[in-house]
Amino acid sequence: MRKARKKSNDNSIFPTNLEDLKRQLQTKFDHNSDLNYTIYQHQNQQLAVFYVTYLIDTNKVEASLLKPLLDSKQSWDNTKLLNQIPLSSGKKAKTMDDILKGILMGEVFIYIENEKEIVSYPLKKEEKRDLSKAETESLVLGPQVAFTESLATNMNLTRKGILSNDLVLEKIIVGEQSPKELRLAYLKSVANQDDINTMRQRLVELEVDEIEDSSVLIQLIEDSSSSIFPQFYETELPDRFSYSISKGRVGVLVENSPTGIIAPITLFSFLESTEDLYMRWNIGSFFRILRFIAMVISVLLTPMYVAVVTYHYEIIPMPLLITLGQSRANVPFPPIFEAMLLELLIELLREAGARLPTKVGQTMGIVGGVVVGTAAVQAGLTSNTLIILVTLSALASFTAPSYLMGTTIRVLRFPMIILGGVLGLIGIMFGICFLIIHLLKLTSLGRPYLSPVYPFNWQDLNKTLFRLPYNMQTKRFVSFRLRDLYRFDKDKARKKKDIDE
Repeated sequence: MRKARKKSNDNSIFPTNLEDLKRQLQTKFDHNSDLNYTIYQHQNQQLAVFYVTYLIDTNKVEASLLKPLLDSKQSWDNTKLLNQIPLSSGKKAKTMDDILKGILMGEVFIYIENEKEIVSYPLKKEEKRDLSKAETESLVLGPQVAFTESLATNMNLTRKGILSNDLVLEKIIVGEQSPKELRLAYLKSVANQDDINTMRQRLVELEVDEIEDSSVLIQLIEDSSSSIFPQFYETELPDRFSYSISKGRVGVLVENSPTGIIAPITLFSFLESTEDLYMRWNIGSFFRILRFIAMVISVLLTPMYVAVVTYHYEIIPMPLLITLGQSRANVPFPPIFEAMLLELLIELLREAGARLPTKVGQTMGIVGGVVVGTAAVQAGLTSNTLIILVTLSALASFTAPSYLMGTTIRVLRFPMIILGGVLGLIGIMFGICFLIIHLLKLTSLGRPYLSPVYPFNWQDLNKTLFRLPYNMQTKRFVSFRLRDLYRFDKDKARKKKDIDE
């Protein structure tokens, strides 16, 4: 998808008369009645004002554009329009492509007959919902507000989170058929210039008809589209977005999308929660380590049970072996089939609960799990021991702060269960080795996905596995080679560096 953008022919259609311009526009819009094209007579001049009615704030058009335009006793030209109309962001256009794109993005065009260019003003009607709590990244501590579908609102929330003139919100337009505005966010004195250039290049070189959402954009610009692991972080929390930008990462906001994109990230970024920042450092560190252990449990617990029960009875202590034998005495299926059946059942309940209304979905998930699990044990389709292990694995996957990473963890269990059921512990080790090799090859915006484990960096590893006290968080992430590594106490840190040298 990353091709050089084709340059449209810069052939101007001006000067022209107003009726010819009207016919061209009606042809382009297939005589659609949504286009409002009005010709005004003013001081021996003919002016044409046109726009799509439902995309425009008509009150602003009347008060800020038409009233000063028609009440004036002077003759108009393009220079006077841009200088004397009390609106900002006015610009000129020459080609029909520029006009069509501007109309669909909510611009009002004014053409003075026989002028060589046309003037436009952005007067788009903003349709937005009120700020609300985050749905997929719920928090107990910290700000509860979430991004909305309005790009202006999201930029405002980002500005509130980072009160610095170093914050850049660079405008980029993506989409040939349906252009959409993006904002590339970064701190110019902190972020690595290579990261900024790489993200900008991937966005600018996109040649697609439209971008539906930030999730679609990620799939178009990520490093490896075939990997099951997310390589960019997608968040609906403005505080997480702002915090990541302040740490030197690059962000992207997309019009009509309630989430922001953060890059580069590592595998361990998906185990961090902004809630860790609002807890005491030792409590935050405990929960961060707990999430890492939960991820390992979620991927390996059920496959290990299948492998051990199928091939490796000898490593099970005798009292536990007797208990397992009694629980599986009436089960006619092999462990691999039993585990796959329960895992699929858990996924069906989760998916059904997510699609139903909130209260109904919660009730259905709880009642469905209890009723179906009890019925399965009584019918002899599965053992109660495996139900406990599968439930524990499912709960462990829900501890991931990122919905995408939680989904990835749950999907990884299925190939691991198959390998454990076919090859035993050797198959599981083969799957783990394949997984590690894949993660070593992955990158996020060109940065190693397993950093700071590979390449190893002890300073960054401390900040990744633990939530250090604030007085020990002087440096930002060293592995990203940022322009400014120091977050605070910069003079003290630099003096100490000079003394050490």
